Amino acid sequence: MDRVIDLVKMLLIGRPMPSASMERQLLPKRIALPVFASDALSSVAYAPDEVLLTLALAGGAAAIHSTWVGVAVVAVLAIVVLSYRQVVRAYPSGGGSYEVVSANLGRTWGLVVSSALLVDYTLTVAVSISSGAHYLTTAVPSLTGREPVIALILIAALTLMNLRGLREAGAGFAIPTYLFMASIALMTVVGVSEMASGTLGRAPTAGYEIVPEPAYATGLTGLAGAFLLMRAFSSGCAALTGVEAISNGVPVFRRPKSRNAALTLAMLGGIAAAMMLSILLLARSTGVVMVDDPAAQLTLNGAPVSGDVIIGPVIGQLASAVFGPGTPLFLLVTITTGLILVLAANTAFNGFPSLASVLSRSSYLPRQLYKRGDRLSYSNGILMLASAAAILVVVSGASVTRLIQLYIVGVFVSFTLSQFGMIRHWNRETRRTVAVDARRAIARSRAINIAGFLLTGLVLVVVLATKFTHGAWIAILMMAVVFAVQRGIRHHYDTVADQLRVEDHSMRRALPARMRALVLVSNMARPAMRAISTARATAPSSLELVSVVSDDAEEERILQQWEESGVPVPLTLLSSPFRDITDVVVSFVRNQRRRSPGEVVFVYLPQFLVSHWWENAMHNQTATRLRRALLRIPGVVIVMVPWELGKDVEIEGTRRGAGEEAAAGTNALRAAAGG
Repeated sequence: MDRVIDLVKMLLIGRPMPSASMERQLLPKRIALPVFASDALSSVAYAPDEVLLTLALAGGAAAIHSTWVGVAVVAVLAIVVLSYRQVVRAYPSGGGSYEVVSANLGRTWGLVVSSALLVDYTLTVAVSISSGAHYLTTAVPSLTGREPVIALILIAALTLMNLRGLREAGAGFAIPTYLFMASIALMTVVGVSEMASGTLGRAPTAGYEIVPEPAYATGLTGLAGAFLLMRAFSSGCAALTGVEAISNGVPVFRRPKSRNAALTLAMLGGIAAAMMLSILLLARSTGVVMVDDPAAQLTLNGAPVSGDVIIGPVIGQLASAVFGPGTPLFLLVTITTGLILVLAANTAFNGFPSLASVLSRSSYLPRQLYKRGDRLSYSNGILMLASAAAILVVVSGASVTRLIQLYIVGVFVSFTLSQFGMIRHWNRETRRTVAVDARRAIARSRAINIAGFLLTGLVLVVVLATKFTHGAWIAILMMAVVFAVQRGIRHHYDTVADQLRVEDHSMRRALPARMRALVLVSNMARPAMRAISTARATAPSSLELVSVVSDDAEEERILQQWEESGVPVPLTLLSSPFRDITDVVVSFVRNQRRRSPGEVVFVYLPQFLVSHWWENAMHNQTATRLRRALLRIPGVVIVMVPWELGKDVEIEGTRRGAGEEAAAGTNALRAAAGG
């Protein structure tokens, strides 16, 4: 069975790679950009939709403000990118915001940030994959209703790709990401050229009129209008999600790591800003209309529209206006947009395991998360992320509407606290620095972080105020749960370390006074004889055989076998009238420990192994149950002595006649029945 599992694993993931190959797995900028940019670029793909959907509540005229909302979002994006370029230089270990905040604000605030990021990465996968699943069902209507199943399949596919190794996964995702960037760039160039020449087409929804909600009948005037603009701004700030992933992924860049990460971050920021503004500009010029409920919010020539009107995403409408519906370039834009929505999850598959490895080294997550797998990726972190995202997909039914409300809260908690942490960092550096030029550079950096703290803090307040009742409270609750789990894990590791600490290293305290060996046997067949030989070879202070019998016939059988074997070891028989072996043995061993607390008791258990996995169904697992029960007794060491049917006979070189082989086979089967 193990060989079959290893073969399947090798086929799906690939051959194991030695640790010396780690340097070859590091990413050059041309691959690192698509690996870490997919989340941010996908956010740019749907952030304009969210801006226009929010402004539509105030009617069609409010859409003219979408470009200015985009400018405000880009301003925040620029500040965040500049700040994180400093983070990757000052804290290149891969902890990102968590390391910044922990070092400058304390471990508790660091855990707040790590909780926010872990939740945000999980939501990134769930939202992106669910969005991709719905995009696919739109293209193939026969799949409608199966979005959760499709989403789970996509999560499994991304998981396998990332388990194959960072370099291989990155190379596979680079082509569709670059195609998406190229297609949006082409659409922008052609669209702006047509706009300049007056030949730009109209969006498919340009003929509709938006009916404003009663609260916004006068447009964006007054307090309600200002609040709606803030909601649109906070929705547009979804375009910033994914920017922080590079700060967690610095260790996977080629050397010089910090410099390459900073350059990649600058390229990502520039591309995202250009895409955001160009999409909103073209949307305004082509008359794109976006609403949640067409039947209630739209009219055509003064009459309400039917409920079956389909409102496509902004990029799809722009591609139709610029290239024409159904053209090859239109299909290129829509297909690559669908791909980038799915591949956005890949950024989380890089950021989450890296952050989890840093947290596990600090004992805030299970220690297994900092170990690399066969392909030098943090495979346990990848599997943990996939499992958490799959649970969210199932619980939400792969509903993007439900999941999107939980989004961006965590990332802006991280942004705001990391900015404040960097301000503290520069204050400390100022006190250490004497050179005038260096102090000026520090002052410029601190000014950027102060501006970033004020802006991201404002966005966080707006997001909480506008989205709390729409589902943001669930994200905060998830963060609180993750925070408590991390504190609980650290408490567990601290408790274990205290109990395992050796305060007196003298040999007198390290070695037990006596070693008592007990060999549990149900007969004197070959597995039992091997266990007895093993126990005698360790030369314990005392040695005895222990057998549990349930009736007189069983007692007579084991006594006869023991006498015929001639083994010079005393035999102790334990009575079990209710045929319960485990409780009887555990009680006996506990009594031995109570009588001689200075002894260490070694319990030798013969373990019968079969040649094929399906043969386990024909034998009980008493030895396994005994081992689990004995593990709970302090001062007891369990030694499993295996005997594999067929192979161990060949190893010992004992060939016997047919009659003797039959007798040995009978004894072996009896041994299996007993343990």
